Amino acid sequence: MTADSTTVRPLRRVPLLALGFVGLVFGVGAGLARLGVAVPAAMASAAALHGPLMVGAFLGTVISLERAVALGRPWAYAGPLLAGAGGIAALAGAGEAGAWLLVAGSAVLVTASLSIFLRQHALFTFTLVAGALCWLLGTALWAAGAAAHQVVAWWLAFLILTIAGERLELSRFMPPSVNGRRMFAAILLVIGAGLFGSAAPWGAPVFAAGLVALALWLGRYDIARRTVRSAGLTRYIALCLLSGYVWLAAGGVAILVAGGMAPGSRAYDIAVHALGLGFVFSMVFGHAPVIVPAVLRVAVPYHAAFYAPLLLLHASLVLRIAGDLASRPGWVQAGALGNALALAVFIVTVATAVWRGKRSAARPA
Repeated sequence: MTADSTTVRPLRRVPLLALGFVGLVFGVGAGLARLGVAVPAAMASAAALHGPLMVGAFLGTVISLERAVALGRPWAYAGPLLAGAGGIAALAGAGEAGAWLLVAGSAVLVTASLSIFLRQHALFTFTLVAGALCWLLGTALWAAGAAAHQVVAWWLAFLILTIAGERLELSRFMPPSVNGRRMFAAILLVIGAGLFGSAAPWGAPVFAAGLVALALWLGRYDIARRTVRSAGLTRYIALCLLSGYVWLAAGGVAILVAGGMAPGSRAYDIAVHALGLGFVFSMVFGHAPVIVPAVLRVAVPYHAAFYAPLLLLHASLVLRIAGDLASRPGWVQAGALGNALALAVFIVTVATAVWRGKRSAARPA
């Protein structure tokens, strides 16, 4: 999808992005509070909102903003605005209003995704619609009273399918075979069957099997398999993607081994964070040098320092999962702190790259 900068100027997109980062900061703090880490009272009071803040208020806002830029229609910017406002409302104590604002934001994303699909009938645009629908349905169920753990698979599917759709779009540079595309469509059906069968004992294992199959498919057909042999930014992005696919497979395997996602269990923590942190944020780290320039019209020059937050993310997540497996709460807590630090280092690294890019552009030729 190509970005259209004619509707809302890049500077006017910054406040929308800022709303998303409020969700990120408080979402991370809420997650740490759940593990007993001392955080500011405002973050501790939001402990129950960890999932909705990370998935909806942060990632939902950012994805909706990216989709609005791609669509190039002013109304689509209501998506990130509503999602970001939903996070703010929830943090301010208006939980019910915040939940339904998130539902409204996800509905706008569905509409924007459908508009793109109607412009371009393709498997990847269909996948983006399916991902957006997962966010809408999961958030609507949560707003209607379902617990976060009851809808977490829908939220994870939103993120996973969105990323898979975007990677499938880029596969035009190394198109999969007809059988490869059929396999991708079959994997979507398996994941969907697992989601709709989540109330049954077979639902979670089928969902997990779909995730493992998707990880294998991406590892086989993604162009990153070739671009990893390059250098600089191209190699960095490829390593982010390929390492993310390992986490995607690991999350699916964790669910399969446990036979489900029982809330509060070690398998639940492992699966949710392998998928939500290991997979999703590896993708965020890898795509940011491309997405930030497209959304904000600023250069993000590559630097080898980009590897620091990526390595820290993986190392701290391994520590966290090792703590789960060994029943060592201290390791889990230390791993979570490392996860938070990795995100902070990444933000600083990207901001520094933007600053370097502006300085470089300002120098006389």
